[in-house]
Amino acid sequence: MNKVTPLLMFNDQLGAAIEFYAATFPNSEVRNVARTGKDGPISSAEFAVGGQLFMGYNGGPYFSFSEGVSLYVNCADQDEVDEYWDKLVKAGAKPTPCGWIKDPFGLSWQIAPRRFTESIYKAITETVPADPDHPDFRLGKTLGAEYTNWRRVKKGCLIATACSFAAPRGR
Repeated sequence: MNKVTPLLMFNDQLGAAIEFYAATFPNSEVRNVARTGKDGPISSAEFAVGGQLFMGYNGGPYFSFSEGVSLYVNCADQDEVDEYWDKLVKAGAKPTPCGWIKDPFGLSWQIAPRRFTESIYKAITETVPADPDHPDFRLGKTLGAEYTNWRRVKKGCLIATACSFAAPRGR
């Protein structure tokens, strides 16, 4: 086990969640499970999703997920974005603003093509002045027409108000 491993607290859906994640994302597996009783439901598990190790626990209704934590899927291209998006929607996931999606278990996901991630990183580290009030603080200037609708929010954090590049086609 890694020294630091995310622990996800589910209500009572841990078994269904890890089964779905393992079927949806390559390089996923269930490593260990603990059950309530000999044949009871899964109470805790160690599992990998896309190679990332997690621990999970059925903690009851005391905990819930929020957008403060999301899983980011770095896709090779738009076809891969569409593949994962379609699988999540088919399972009952709900799209949320800006290309995010909340799975049926309440966990938020960001499904984005690698080019998008690379463009944002390059724009922020190489060409965007640190001062958000600077006249050249415009991601659209660097990233082109696909990104012209960026806006600044609290304390210089950036969100996309037009995320057509990151969102699945036709959705």
